[in-house]
Amino acid sequence: MYVLAATGALTVDLGVGRRRRPLGPLRRDVAAPPEIVFDVIAGPYLGKTPRAMGAELRVVERGTDMVLAEHFTPIGLGLTATTLEIVRFERPHRVTFHLARGPVPYVTETFELAAVDGGTEFTYRGEIGADLWAFGAWWAGAVGARWEQAVATSIAGIAGEAERRAARRAAPV
Repeated sequence: MYVLAATGALTVDLGVGRRRRPLGPLRRDVAAPPEIVFDVIAGPYLGKTPRAMGAELRVVERGTDMVLAEHFTPIGLGLTATTLEIVRFERPHRVTFHLARGPVPYVTETFELAAVDGGTEFTYRGEIGADLWAFGAWWAGAVGARWEQAVATSIAGIAGEAERRAARRAAPV
């Protein structure tokens, strides 16, 4: 049962005794304008997903400002958690994620991009929830801690790529 729930193959979604907890906030200053940071986030979803990201992301359905996407996250012991999420894009300041299927029945997340002197303030926040009272609180806490680690890693990669693109754009030709 644990393996099925942890990998997202089984979601306990009873709507009874749901316990929620916040995700984040995680903040990072990025030395690139919000438009570039947004493009780094949105590119693999709204454009062609790079082959190198195939082990992490598969876009199931693509629209102009919204996608349905599977995310694959290694969770240890050779296991991979699979989530199916609706991702909405509000250029250039917001990306929202809403869980459709995964190891918990409820997750909402937001990437907020605010222009600041010298770049972008990137803020992540969300909420995670699981059912069955004390068990739900424990499961949301366990999954939430790993979820935040995965998001922090993703934010670091986004920031690095956005800063690389901004430096390339600013470099004299």
